[in-house]
Amino acid sequence: MMSQLSSTPVEHCDVAIIGGGLVGASLACALAPLGLKIALLEAVPPRAAAQPSYDDRTLALSASSCRILQGLEVWPLLQERATAIREISVTERGRPGRVVLHPAELGLDCFGHVLEARVFGAAIMAMLSAMETVEFICPAPVSAIECNAQTARVRFARNGQYRTLEARLLVGADGADSVVREALGIATARHDYRQTAVICNISTQKPHQGRAFECLTPTGPFALLPHVNERCGLVWSVASEDAAGLLALPDDEFLRRAQSLFGAALGAWLKVGKRSAYPLRLVRALEDTRPRAVIIGNAAHAIHPVGAQGFNLGLRDVAGLAEVIAEALAQDPAADIGRAQLLQAYSDWRAPDQAETIAYADGLVRLYANPTGLAAMARSLGLLAYSLLPPLRRQLAIRAMGYRGRVPRLALGETLGNA
Repeated sequence: MMSQLSSTPVEHCDVAIIGGGLVGASLACALAPLGLKIALLEAVPPRAAAQPSYDDRTLALSASSCRILQGLEVWPLLQERATAIREISVTERGRPGRVVLHPAELGLDCFGHVLEARVFGAAIMAMLSAMETVEFICPAPVSAIECNAQTARVRFARNGQYRTLEARLLVGADGADSVVREALGIATARHDYRQTAVICNISTQKPHQGRAFECLTPTGPFALLPHVNERCGLVWSVASEDAAGLLALPDDEFLRRAQSLFGAALGAWLKVGKRSAYPLRLVRALEDTRPRAVIIGNAAHAIHPVGAQGFNLGLRDVAGLAEVIAEALAQDPAADIGRAQLLQAYSDWRAPDQAETIAYADGLVRLYANPTGLAAMARSLGLLAYSLLPPLRRQLAIRAMGYRGRVPRLALGETLGNA
């Protein structure tokens, strides 16, 4: 991806963000108030069937993520369609024991909110359309990337013609199969869990009352999240070879099988919406910076959905990178926002949170997939300890909400500025 970048007229911006999904669009919103000229490039239109970011998936937003979105001023567009998580119940399939987390133990009203990805996408696109310093270019498939100590260049197709964009900073936010990461030569560590998440919306007989349920199984979590209009979002992780069969089941049989795993806590399961499936894997970049470039979100770390940590981790990347850039501009309005020291400062800051979150999700999946008696005993003792000891529950909840290590200012309810 290094050829013919000089063959087309060159346009200039401060930041070029490749990937206009949830994380990339959020970063554009975070950086726009800093007075930067931003280009946001996305290969797939938001409403296209192939666009994975703005579909029917259910997003579980942690408390820190909700504060980040408040700081980006997008939360007012979301809150009426968001459902508060007022209780979390964690169990293991086929074994006794249950951990119930209550936000009151932390002095909070709720742990966070549940939102449909499509609703988030519509709100963030509305925000971007009103920002004069952000150019959203879509569809814009990238054909070449070149970064050196002085500048980053991107060549992309638009309306049948090639354009070249030059930026002080290039950000790759283009997902687990990142074109940017590959072009920059960043290696990855990968693990295929051989699991697939089947997702859909469910209507139940009894109201969910803001309760979230997660049952840990050998093939991943069976999770039910509270949603608007008394619907619930189902994430059912199964062995990958079984996913097609679940998708093909008649609605009544799918509901019967799902409820047989869940039980009667919400009464009868009445209706199921459109079902989709996503393979589950771990893709972790071994580095996240190159000269003039950084990768964030799933481009840097695509993780298993157990505990609903992935998108929240990506939003903390957004908040951290925006804060590092804002601090540099506050000290010097002419600061070089793509210099190596600034990007390394971001990387060093975010590394512990990323490593701990990845280790938590990956370790939990592997532990519950382990069929040995010793592993089963460890799981049962762990659930018992968390159910009996409030300090452990509080620690678990705090970390799950994204409050670990140095927390970005946006996640603390503060705002950013360059002055």
